[in-house]
Amino acid sequence: MGTLEGRVAIITGAGRGVGREHALLFAREGAKVVVNDLGAAPDGAGADVSAAQAVVDEIKALGGEAIANTDSVSDWASAKRLVQTAIETFGDLHIVVNNAGILRDRVLVNMSEDEFDLVVDVHLKGTFAVTRHAAEYWRAQAKAGIQTDRTIINTSSGSGLHGNPGQVNYASAKAGIAAMTIVASKELERYHVRANCIAPVARTRLTEATPGLGDVMRATKDDAFDVWDPANISPLVAMLAVADCRFSGHVFRVMGGQVGLYKGWNVIEQFESDKRWTVEELTAATADVPAKPDTEIPGSHVKSLRSS
Repeated sequence: MGTLEGRVAIITGAGRGVGREHALLFAREGAKVVVNDLGAAPDGAGADVSAAQAVVDEIKALGGEAIANTDSVSDWASAKRLVQTAIETFGDLHIVVNNAGILRDRVLVNMSEDEFDLVVDVHLKGTFAVTRHAAEYWRAQAKAGIQTDRTIINTSSGSGLHGNPGQVNYASAKAGIAAMTIVASKELERYHVRANCIAPVARTRLTEATPGLGDVMRATKDDAFDVWDPANISPLVAMLAVADCRFSGHVFRVMGGQVGLYKGWNVIEQFESDKRWTVEELTAATADVPAKPDTEIPGSHVKSLRSS
């Protein structure tokens, strides 16, 4: 019996890349999967049901249960319809994996209003809309006395947690998703809902278009173990989706065989006075603070455990 046997999952953006790998692994682990994908291009243009349906066909060939859905996560009514599709098709909903996303990369001074709004709509609003409608159903179930583990797994990005030039829209949305996850974990706990977030690094249509990253992915391929394979991300997501998982409110970084744990924003140095500061006093007190923050990747000095 699989670790997700009998659980019903919605996975958005599941027609390709990381989302597709999630859907296939979830099905192999026994979950019934709603494969959501609008079938759009990387910039969000167009629509094509074949992407989602192809994954459903793969799942069924494995002996699993799945249904294709092409609702847009950024549309309020469509997001609600997506949630209802899971409930009406499979009788319940236990897992929501918010993975759908697009890119409209441009430096800040050249970015248009539409380029900003479209990316934020799909990533940030889309994550909220699906979560909001799922949470409404889960609250009703909890109030009816049905105590079943429910879980949300959101998708942030290193771009949002560390910042990446040329992606102010994407980074802003991804940072917001991480914050939304923490709030959701606190608010929904009373309804037996857990919420966690991942910041994956893998080869997808979106990351290959990311300035600098695509070249690195193409230049560093290890035949023994492809660290950029999107399938590397899915075991963590599946672990967070099992009914007896104890994690909630966490943000994980995952790449290849590495899984890291973030710990939000922390005050690293503090300056105190027993009265209101003057501008001159603050200038003097902060004289030794570096002009720019450390650009080293957070967690690089944290000890890690490697699986054997």
